[in-house]
Amino acid sequence: MSRPTPRRTLLTAALGVTAGLAAVSPARGAARAGAPGVPNATGARAGSTVDNRAWTSGADWRSGAVRGVRVRDGARPGIVIAEPAGTTEYTDPHTGTTAPWEYATWTGPVHTLPTPAGEVIASWNAHTPQGTWLQVELRVTYTDGGLSPWYVMGRWAAGDQDIRRTSVDGQRDGKSTVATDTLAVDADPAGAGLRIAAYRLRLTLHRRPGTALTPLVWRVGAMGSDVPDRFTVPASEPDMATGRELTVPRYSQEVHKGQYPEYDNGGEAWCSPTSSQMIIEYWGRRPSRADLAWVNPDYADPQVCHAARFTFDYQYEGCGNWPFNAAYAATYRDLTGVVTRLDTLTDAEMLIAAGIPLITSQSFLPGELTGAGYGTAGHLMTVIGFTARGDVVANDPNSETNEAVRRVYQRREFENIWLRTKRYNASGKVVSGSGGVCYLYFPARPTPAQHWVLAELGILGTCAARTWPL
Repeated sequence: MSRPTPRRTLLTAALGVTAGLAAVSPARGAARAGAPGVPNATGARAGSTVDNRAWTSGADWRSGAVRGVRVRDGARPGIVIAEPAGTTEYTDPHTGTTAPWEYATWTGPVHTLPTPAGEVIASWNAHTPQGTWLQVELRVTYTDGGLSPWYVMGRWAAGDQDIRRTSVDGQRDGKSTVATDTLAVDADPAGAGLRIAAYRLRLTLHRRPGTALTPLVWRVGAMGSDVPDRFTVPASEPDMATGRELTVPRYSQEVHKGQYPEYDNGGEAWCSPTSSQMIIEYWGRRPSRADLAWVNPDYADPQVCHAARFTFDYQYEGCGNWPFNAAYAATYRDLTGVVTRLDTLTDAEMLIAAGIPLITSQSFLPGELTGAGYGTAGHLMTVIGFTARGDVVANDPNSETNEAVRRVYQRREFENIWLRTKRYNASGKVVSGSGGVCYLYFPARPTPAQHWVLAELGILGTCAARTWPL
């Protein structure tokens, strides 16, 4: 299982077009009792506290303020360095190396959240050839009109030759705090209800001086949410994906116990990269033989070792940084990686019906998830289907062998441990739950059925900005 996550206490192939659209038709979706409506102009659904906004199109990129950046058009428009805005020195805190880097910046427009948020999580998809890296920052406007500083949400490169990819600890302003990958409003004993009203994202692209190298960023966005505090969530009824199971490869993290302990003590803590690798391979992608040449040839499933190395966050000292996993998935050809939250288990059923598996984050005590056989302060697993009675079929990497990875978990138990925001730990202390956090990896050009579901869930929504003082 994953190692404990103290940051959280701080706070089958795709369906054919005809069949897929029938399985997730608007009429059927609207008939679900209590289901949120279709996405509005901001990428949130009516009745949902979760908002997704991403900048991906040529028009999106041109809406930002640039210094030394230009838009590269094409099938997947993105931004690259044109003429550097300047040169800076960066001292890598994990190697002690200081080096000069040319840089250029893109600052996105203000995004006003339809529902003020308690948390914001950024994610991005990019190509960073050796000799390049990027920094992602977030600045928010609070509901009292105040502004945060620019928070660093990640210093990232696909490789590890130039810098060590890292989150940044110690970022706070008395109103909010960054915990690894999540910006959260601080607890307010007075109950004033301060929230995040709007945000901006800033990208800084870096390259070795005097070269023509450049990162290419084709997606950046964030998920804002204000999931209510809850120890239990309402029970859902099985819907459209009952009896459907996707053919997803099965990999155990435990097979890798003791391998490459420099990456979070070896495979025993690799639930996140193991889950990511399963879904990447479901979509037909995998590292090349050359990519895997560094792995001990005696190790089974070397691609899991590869995923661990290239999702590892050197500050967090683990492979469970949510955006780093999504960014890793997007290094594979024509894949998109997003970190979001879902409102209900029915939302997961919609994704499965469209042929899209998901990776869920949950924590629970032994006995809270029948058949798991363990408890965890933080664990990732993949949802790959639902039984005929609506129970969850999961590839749980915390299994002794690859063959044992497939599990069936009771629907009611699974949805509660995944969607709740509060729980009691083994000492009886109240700690946090993920509130429905998941990773979604899907093709850059999804089928019409997949596109409809992703849009209905707000993942592909668009945005209308309002003026805030950022």
